Amino acid sequence: MATCYHCGKTVLFGRRHTHHRGVAGGRWKKRAPKTQRIFKPNLQKVDITENAEVKTVKLCGKCLKRIKKDIKEGVRPFIQLAY
Repeated sequence: MATCYHCGKTVLFGRRHTHHRGVAGGRWKKRAPKTQRIFKPNLQKVDITENAEVKTVKLCGKCLKRIKKDIKEGVRPFIQLAY
């Protein structure tokens, strides 16, 4: 299963359901159908520098955004990207 290298984000399980009139009507025919679904993380392959060697890892979009923002602001990011 795919996970983020830094934060460990992975797939989440939930339910998909439609919203239409009659859900609160009390009749079973009018009840909104619910089905299972999977929420997948937005994983991106990036090259990072760790212990003076280049390594390819998967980072989620949130971690990648944080790294790029830190670089732009001049703050030391938690992971060094290899350009």
